[in-house]
Amino acid sequence: MRQTYFISDLHLSENRPDILHAFYQFLDSHMTSNVDALYILGDFFEVWVGDDYETPFTLGIAERLNQLAEKNINVYFVHGNRDFLVGKRFAARASIALLPEQSVIDLYGTPTVILHGDEMCTQDEAYQAFRRKSRGWWWPRLMLAMPLWYRKRVARQAREKSKLSQMDKPPEVLDVTQDAVAKMFEKFAVKNMIHGHTHRPNIHKNEVFGSTRTVLGDWYTQSSYIVANENGLSLHCDPFAK
Repeated sequence: MRQTYFISDLHLSENRPDILHAFYQFLDSHMTSNVDALYILGDFFEVWVGDDYETPFTLGIAERLNQLAEKNINVYFVHGNRDFLVGKRFAARASIALLPEQSVIDLYGTPTVILHGDEMCTQDEAYQAFRRKSRGWWWPRLMLAMPLWYRKRVARQAREKSKLSQMDKPPEVLDVTQDAVAKMFEKFAVKNMIHGHTHRPNIHKNEVFGSTRTVLGDWYTQSSYIVANENGLSLHCDPFAK
């Protein structure tokens, strides 16, 4: 039976070799000949300061993704709030296709909207203001015009500020709002949604509207992924092997 996989929020970095190892194990175990596609729904990297930041770490990941293309497995990438600067240069090296922030795909006969999900956390007004700026036309161009060392410093400072900010916010502010979810379903006229960002893996079914929203988990201590086929989808959260 043909299958499609979804992952999100790996937050890959040189500082967490255990997550990178788990990701490579995931590829070795699951990316077999019956897989049609792998969708990466944002925050694949802990931070991305530009495609010109090439290290053995980033080049190794690109090579592993490129190997999927050689196996005729399509890899699609949706930007997250940590890696929205991933561009065409890295995409070409890794043989991945960059998708819009929100896309509707035909998932074995079921129209499904896929996204990272941060735009639905509308109670976090400070973050939404930054999101509008960072996704605008001028801010990414300005940042990428800066020297690499400066971008790395800005990214480090922004991450530290974000951690402090999240500590002061109640959990519900960091989660999606039901109003934003309803508007997303209405916007695309679908009954199925897959996203990440909140690090709260779950399958939410609304019996009144007949909709299903499946949320991927992070990869801090587990491998979280969705497997979809013609019979539906399943959510998996496998703890890292000790």
